[in-house]
This record gives sequence, structure tokens and C-alpha cells, in this order.
Amino acid sequence: MRTATGAKTTQVTQMESGHQFKERTDVYFSADVETDGPIPGPFSILSFALVFAGSFDGTRFSRPQDYRRCSFYVEMRPISQDFQPEALRVNGLDRERLCLEGRPPEIAMDDAANWVRRITGEGRPVLVAYPLSFDWSWLYWYFVRFAKAGSPFRHSSCFDIKTAIAVKGHLPISLASRPNLSQLLRSEHRHTHNALDDAAEQAEIFANVFEWEGDVGNRT
Repeated sequence: MRTATGAKTTQVTQMESGHQFKERTDVYFSADVETDGPIPGPFSILSFALVFAGSFDGTRFSRPQDYRRCSFYVEMRPISQDFQPEALRVNGLDRERLCLEGRPPEIAMDDAANWVRRITGEGRPVLVAYPLSFDWSWLYWYFVRFAKAGSPFRHSSCFDIKTAIAVKGHLPISLASRPNLSQLLRSEHRHTHNALDDAAEQAEIFANVFEWEGDVGNRT
């Protein structure tokens, strides 16, 4: 969903009204960010998405039937003049347009944090990514810098899919990357470098990994 000039820069879909998670239930959100460089501060998030990826109450894991049915997507105004052309070639976003039309990060991060808290209810929000390090570092920095109430994921409420694959599959971390992912664990969604597409793909991979009993060497 690469938006054209004049298109809306925010898209939000909600879970069914009346659904509430109980206390101590982990509520998972798959995150994907598209940036114009390698680190936050000198460079900027141009777009990001959060997709509800499931919940776990300590006994039962529940996955959503439709990964786009409960999602948050926003395109934001850059926060600096610096960018890397290679990053823009990868994500296909129009940075000049976003300088004019992108959502201010102060509003976008408040909206995202409030959306996460509203979906989570009494549960505990957990950010999920594959790998976690890149998306977490960007979103945590942005939430702390721009959201009035800080990060809904606090300082450590997160889950790394890559580590889970390595542990469950008895693999070195170098073989737990996407190119080595078993067909059993892959998503039906395509990886397009659009934040919403990729967060939905990642949410399905996460659910597959969570339910997977594991084996020795998960490559096929």
C-alpha cells in the first residue's frame, strides 16, 4: 500500500467491539518500520505498521483469522534533512511528499500508543519483529521521544522471532534468518517492503512459530 500523492497517510482497523483481554495476557503486535537510514535521530521513520498477531494467557495461544482486520499504519513527516538514497529505493516511499503531507510524529506516535493500549485493555502489549533489533530500536526511540505517555511496550516488552526459531529449531542464529525459513513456518502474505504488508506477513510467521513444536534443523 504505497500511497500516492494526496492519499491518506494513516490507516487504522479495529478489533471487534466488546473484545477484552484479561490481566496477565500477552497481546502481540507485529511491527514493521520503513526508514530513510540506519539509526533513529539522524534519520527518520517514513512509515510503520502494527498488526495484531495473537494473544497468550499462559495456557492457550490464539491467532487472528485475518491479520489486516486489526492494524495500524501511518506515514510520517521526516524529522531531519539526512537520508540515504538506497533506503528510499528499497521502500519506494516519496520522501519529498512526506515532508509536506506526512503525519507529524508527535501525533502519529500518540495515535499508535493509544491504539495499542485500546486493543490491549487489561492485557500486556508485546512488540514482535523478525529480527527484533531494528524495528524495536526505532519504535522505542520514537515512542519515548514523541509520545506523551511514552512506549506502550515499556522498555522490554518484546519478542524476537529469529531467536525463537533458533531455539525451537536447534539452529545457530545465522540459520534462523528469512532465507532459511522452513515452508512450514512461512506466511501466505508477500514481503513487499510496504510496512503494512510486511507486518501482516510477519504476524503470520510469528503465529506459526509460536504453535510450532520445533525440530532439529528446520530447513526444507
